[in-house]
Amino acid sequence: MSHTRDRYAKPEGPPGDAPAVRVTDLTVTTPDGRHLLREASLTVHPGRVVALTGPSGAGKTTLLRALTGLLPAGTARTAGQVDVLGQDVFALTERELRTLRGTRLAYVGQDPGSGLNPRMRVRSLVRELAADRSAEAVTALLAEVRLPDDGRLAARRPGALSGGQQRRVALARALARRPDVLLLDEPTAGLHPELREEIAELLRHLAREHHLAVAFSCHDPTVVERFADDVVELGTPPPPPHPAPFTRTPAARSAPQSRSALDVRNLHVTFRGTPVLTGVDLTVAPGAAVGIVGASGSGKTTLVRTVVGLQRSTSGTIHLAGSPLSTGLLGRTREQRRGLQLVTQNPLGALNPSRTVADTVGRPLRLHRRCPSGEIRERVAGLLEQVGLAPVFADRYPHELSGGQRQRVAIARALAAEPDVLICDEVTSALDPDTGRAVMDLLAGLRERHGMTLVLISHDLSLVADRTSSVTVLEAGRVVESGSTVDVFTAPRHGATRALLGRYAPAAGP
Repeated sequence: MSHTRDRYAKPEGPPGDAPAVRVTDLTVTTPDGRHLLREASLTVHPGRVVALTGPSGAGKTTLLRALTGLLPAGTARTAGQVDVLGQDVFALTERELRTLRGTRLAYVGQDPGSGLNPRMRVRSLVRELAADRSAEAVTALLAEVRLPDDGRLAARRPGALSGGQQRRVALARALARRPDVLLLDEPTAGLHPELREEIAELLRHLAREHHLAVAFSCHDPTVVERFADDVVELGTPPPPPHPAPFTRTPAARSAPQSRSALDVRNLHVTFRGTPVLTGVDLTVAPGAAVGIVGASGSGKTTLVRTVVGLQRSTSGTIHLAGSPLSTGLLGRTREQRRGLQLVTQNPLGALNPSRTVADTVGRPLRLHRRCPSGEIRERVAGLLEQVGLAPVFADRYPHELSGGQRQRVAIARALAAEPDVLICDEVTSALDPDTGRAVMDLLAGLRERHGMTLVLISHDLSLVADRTSSVTVLEAGRVVESGSTVDVFTAPRHGATRALLGRYAPAAGP
């Protein structure tokens, strides 16, 4: 990585060894008395990296956002103090807070794509808040976050980027303002292992060389152990209910037993003249579990978005249970839309902020007539329990949930349609290990009991090894290798596969 020491201004933070961030016994409470955060404390010194750990729902995101003076709507600080760069953030005026956030404090959320203006190009997004708006500075920032500009990437809009690329653009925007304090919510989620280490190493470099105070939340114990100077573990929330067994409604129908549940042939996708997918083939047998892997930006998300009709293809064919699918959602029947469901990598952008969890999960039940209207509330509660959420979550809105909780709501919504093919794009990256295993156990049970077909995109190669029978490897929009997961992982033929596997050695097949 290239780093330029003088690109960052001399820190204006507290002198000497004074902490840049100090949180003391912070408690954040909802109107009904529920604690989102209870007596949390945090200290971050310039030049050090602090990791926040704890299970989904423990309050990591709430604590990070409190440092910016922002709390979830309807909640209040009921105890404790938050000092950032010598200032009590809850005593500042709105104008003073905007100045702090705009010049000295940078925050990158768990779903960075939702914070990127979809109409702006990458170069404009990075330049918008930059201290140095020159083309050279923008190019250097993109290279620093491992997005070297090939002359085309900077001209793209967020919709033409992968989730991992959107995350790095958001990080480049944060660094462009040359902050004193850098806050990141799950910055390595959804990235392949090598890139996770590179981004974590970048954070450590920024702290050491530029005297930044860095705090980030993370579920990855390896990243925390290797790159954090200090670790703060937040209180453990009550354990989620044991996932309930899944039962289909009497009206549900299994997919016809054709040779393939999903068949993609010679798929091409182009963004503004730039090929993103080139001649991609994918065949998924009924009831199978198939993995799709590849480096960030290799085309995995574009592939599945095209399959479900959210992205139009340039050419190629898609068949679901032997029936041809239109390239867009408008040309598909309701039954085809029901039978093919996608759980996206970033659930915040996929959940309607004006709808409660009950409305969100209940909508597919009503739309696809999966149960009588009088039983929808009960069915929603059962779906939430299946993904490890108590029924009380039904009355909450997306902004009242943690990132992991939002991901589980998105999974429950997809399951409500009782799909024949479920596509999961990095669905465990925002979950703590225990919850991630519980969700994958649930999906495995659905596949075994009801023949549901599962397509799993993940950078967690051990997850792919354990949970899939075959795997497809993408590189630069092309399929470079496919076959049995055991064969591909133990004897990779292509250099891209070998680079992905790196030090990984699967202990056993699925």
